[in-house]
Amino acid sequence: MPKLNVLVAGSTGYIGIQLVNLLTKHKFVNIKYLCGNSSVGKNIALYDKKLKNKKLPKIIKFNYKFLKDVDIIFTALPNGEAQKISKKLLSNNVLIDLAADFRLRKSSDYLKWYKQKHKAPKLIKNSFYSLPELTGEKLKKYQIIGCPGCYPTSILLALTPLVKKKLIKNDNIIIDSKSGYSGAGRGVHKKYKNKNLYESLSAYGVSFHRHNSEIEQFLNKFSNSKIIFTFTPHLTPMFRGILSTIYVDLNKGRTTNNIYNELVRFYKNSNFVKVLKVGSMISTNDVINTNNCEISVCKSKYKNKAIILSSIDNLIKGGAGQAIQNMNILKNLKEQEGLK
Repeated sequence: MPKLNVLVAGSTGYIGIQLVNLLTKHKFVNIKYLCGNSSVGKNIALYDKKLKNKKLPKIIKFNYKFLKDVDIIFTALPNGEAQKISKKLLSNNVLIDLAADFRLRKSSDYLKWYKQKHKAPKLIKNSFYSLPELTGEKLKKYQIIGCPGCYPTSILLALTPLVKKKLIKNDNIIIDSKSGYSGAGRGVHKKYKNKNLYESLSAYGVSFHRHNSEIEQFLNKFSNSKIIFTFTPHLTPMFRGILSTIYVDLNKGRTTNNIYNELVRFYKNSNFVKVLKVGSMISTNDVINTNNCEISVCKSKYKNKAIILSSIDNLIKGGAGQAIQNMNILKNLKEQEGLK
């Protein structure tokens, strides 16, 4: 097949750089435009030495006239920017957004959680929230794809099969997630300038982190009763990676082995989700620089409870890799193309 012409908007952020790196390894992609603001005119290799010998265009300011030249627009921009671009899409374009612009199904929810008015509310119905292992090929009907956040990716991959099969109670799920500081973006050092990012662990967004809305919206689709959970994220003194520890109450007659067996069944044909043996102690180190998610089911000291561990690389499976995975499915390519 001919190569897909691609534009990356927001190409010098942590996820943008990761996306460009992966796209250079994709044999069906031609990077047509790299766009930025403060980086205009610069070579992207200034932001990552691994790109030094790649034949890549210089960074330029985004212009709507570029849309006629590209098949795929990846947006790794601040929230709200992809909404503007979405209103100018041509029939030959697909927009794949790595920010939060098309994750929520109601513009009122977007205003509530992101404190800004949605700039393209009428286009929400033309968009699709796509976590590939859980949503499959449904994205093929849509021109605007919203990629899940990094925390929700680690959490939803672990919980969705269990909620669908009614293996766990819906009213007391506790989620403790720890992320590398790259998840807060390139401005993390300014945002958390009073915290010692390299030697301390920090809780933040307690009870009201924006990803609560995304997790709740998705899980509620598979449940007869409202999902009630507590989610607490933490920044850790590492650059990348997420480990989510999820505490669940089992439904009557269910066991840890039932949970394990369902996850194994659900992901038996998955290229990227690996369900480890019961009781496996997992580490972010095993998923760093991959598009994989590792899940481990552990027994609790209480019979009616279980502990689920889920680990991903927030910049790849929780960001750039998942976006490419969505593009591959959309364009009928091998799901793992460019992601091995």
